[in-house]
Amino acid sequence: MSLLLLVEVTKMDIISQLQEQVNAIAADAFNTFGALQRDSPSVRLSPNYPEPPPANPTEDATSFAEQPKIMSAALVKAAKQFDALVAALPLSEGGEEAQLKRIAELQAENDAVGQELEKQLEAAEKELKLVQELFGQASDNCFNLKRPD
Repeated sequence: MSLLLLVEVTKMDIISQLQEQVNAIAADAFNTFGALQRDSPSVRLSPNYPEPPPANPTEDATSFAEQPKIMSAALVKAAKQFDALVAALPLSEGGEEAQLKRIAELQAENDAVGQELEKQLEAAEKELKLVQELFGQASDNCFNLKRPD
């Protein structure tokens, strides 16, 4: 495997891991906010409303106090892993100008391939139309019990 290909594979592997890490951070944040909403004590909205019912006494108060700490530690750990993955990305050779040049080259290549695919699609559509016409003629001949010309 060439060095360039190995670098590209490594970049893609790290990018995949970054995507997974972003998903993990989002899931941790979602679970943290949900647990805090679910387990937080009720608050009186107005003096005109009755006192909120007491919190569920079956749940241990110390576990409620520890839960935000555990969840925030998981978020911090996931963020640090994300930072480590970003730091592990290989630096691009040549800086921003080289990257912009490479992007322009890839865009030009993409446009050329797109044009070629358009030509092939048009040729295939013409061929399909011809085949459909020939099939229609053949089915008409069979239906009318005529011999082909």
